Amino acid sequence: MAADIEEKTDRYERLLAEAVDVATVAPPADTPMGEAAAECLEMAESYLADGRHFREDDDLVNALASFSYGHAWLDAGARVGLFDVPTDGHLFTV
Repeated sequence: MAADIEEKTDRYERLLAEAVDVATVAPPADTPMGEAAAECLEMAESYLADGRHFREDDDLVNALASFSYGHAWLDAGARVGLFDVPTDGHLFTV
């Protein structure tokens, strides 16, 4: 069981870190949609940092949850057009 959560935590941290790196805000920054996209990206980055903090404290359950929530912010944003993201590959469900 411990090996499973370690592997999943590793995988979701990589997934979120990659997604944060490639997601770009699609709408103009000075519009309400651009502001919403910036907020979603900030949430994803915050969850990535939180997850890494939890991991340092050997709290893999909360680390995995943080990485998952962070990715959900980006994935949902990509689905509604807040981000330009790659449509092939494993990072997004768009």
